[in-house]
Amino acid sequence: MERIWAPWRGDYVTGAKNPEGCFFCRKGQPGDDAARHILFRGRDCFVLLNRYPYNSGHLMIAPYRHTADFAGLSPREAAELLKLAQDSVRVLEERVKPQGFNLGFNLGRSAGAGVADHLHLHVVPRWDGDTNFMPVLGATRVMPQSLEEVYGLLRSGFEQSNPSSTN
Repeated sequence: MERIWAPWRGDYVTGAKNPEGCFFCRKGQPGDDAARHILFRGRDCFVLLNRYPYNSGHLMIAPYRHTADFAGLSPREAAELLKLAQDSVRVLEERVKPQGFNLGFNLGRSAGAGVADHLHLHVVPRWDGDTNFMPVLGATRVMPQSLEEVYGLLRSGFEQSNPSSTN
């Protein structure tokens, strides 16, 4: 039997949690954006790579404000979140050339939210045949690029399409 090593998924698989509060609130604080895989910072929302991606380029968009209430987003937060979703699709189309996308919110634990208390939108690039025997039978995804490689590729795309980035 062949093995594919993905040690970075250990914390996710074993359920190890950081005791320092909300993941999105920590990531949203000013700091080393490259180390945090923050691709873009807007006024009310930010874009970051998913550390446990379904596919290369899987990113998330979250408001800085800690909320799980989609209907309670301010009009400005909602508008920026959707604008960043459009920007994300455009950058991914230019940089990784997917054949399709999944965009979605998982609102609440019963809907599949891994982080149920802080709203976030998943943007997942898709390619024909990206669901094959590995995830179906082996419960394993094969990622062809490292997070750092994908970060570099996408970060420059956000910088070019959003000259007013704050970081």
